[in-house]
Amino acid sequence: MNTIHPTAIVSSKANLGNNIKVGAYTIIEDDVEISDECEIGPHVVIYDGARIGKRVKIKQGASISNKPQDLKFKDEESILIVDDDTDIREYATLHRGTKETGRTKVGKHCLLMAYTHIPHDAIVGDHTILANAVQIGGHTHIGDWVILGGLVGVHQFVQIGDHAMVASSVRISQDVPPYILVSSEPAKYSGLNVVGLKRRGFTTKDIETLKEAYKYLYDKSMNVSQARKIIESEFGDHKYVVNLLQFLEKSKRGIVGK
Repeated sequence: MNTIHPTAIVSSKANLGNNIKVGAYTIIEDDVEISDECEIGPHVVIYDGARIGKRVKIKQGASISNKPQDLKFKDEESILIVDDDTDIREYATLHRGTKETGRTKVGKHCLLMAYTHIPHDAIVGDHTILANAVQIGGHTHIGDWVILGGLVGVHQFVQIGDHAMVASSVRISQDVPPYILVSSEPAKYSGLNVVGLKRRGFTTKDIETLKEAYKYLYDKSMNVSQARKIIESEFGDHKYVVNLLQFLEKSKRGIVGK
C-alpha cells in the first residue's frame, strides 16, 4: 500500500510500485516509473522520463529528471535512471539525457549529498559517493566506488575511474585514472587510494602491483603511450592493471597531473 500525502500531486499515468511514501507538496508527472519501497520526501519534483529503482530515497526539494541544461536540447524523448538503493539528499538536481545518448544514469547504492548536480548524458557507477555541492558536467562518466569531496567541479566529457577519490574543492578538467587519490589546485596525482582499496578487499599484492604500474605512468621521463607499453609488458595479466590499461586506451582528455 502506498502512502501519498494529500497535498502531493501525483499523475494517474505515473507507474508506481508498492509501499511507496510520497511527502507533502511533491509533484510526480505522467511518464514516471517508481519501483517498490521508495521514499519521496516533501517538495520533490519528479519530471517525465524518470525511472526510479527499488528502495530509493529522495529528500526534500530534489529535482529529478528535469530538462537538460543544454541549448541543443529540443524536447526529444529521453530518460533518467536511478538504480536500486540510492540515496538522493536535499536539493540535488538530476537531469535526463539528450539525443546524444538518450539517458542519464545513476547506479546502485550511491549517495548524492545535498546540492549535487547530475547533468545530461552522465553515467555514475555503483557505490559512488558525491559529497555536498559536487557539480559535474555533461557526458561525464564516473566509475564504481568513486568518492568526490565537497565542492568538486568536473568538466564535461571527463572520465573518472573505479575506486578513485578526489579531495574537496578540486577542479577536474582531465581524466582521473582508477584507484588513485587526487588533491590540490591545480589537480595532481597523490598516490593510490590505499585505504579505500583495502576496505574493498584489495590484497597487499594487488596494491603493490598497482603502485608499480603507477610509478611508470607518472614517470616524468616518459609519456602515457610509452608508460602503457611498459605497464602492459610487465603487469598486463593482472586484472586491476587490465582495467587501468583499458581506461587509458579510452581516455581522450589526458590524465590528471601528467
